[in-house]
Amino acid sequence: MKKLRGDHRSGVPHYWIIDPIAQTLTVHRHTEAGDLAAETGERVRAEPFDAIELQVGVLFGDDED
Repeated sequence: MKKLRGDHRSGVPHYWIIDPIAQTLTVHRHTEAGDLAAETGERVRAEPFDAIELQVGVLFGDDED
């Protein structure tokens, strides 16, 4: 939490955590939308790369559809 708070104070708007064991993506964002959490099998549009749809499983070596 200290790092997230420090990043926020420094103006870092998005902080991604990719957990290879749980195969999850968590995007901490300092907006009204709050945090985003997704797991393998899900597709997301995560800031600051929300112009593209990301298949979360690809982060962990799954083949794209």
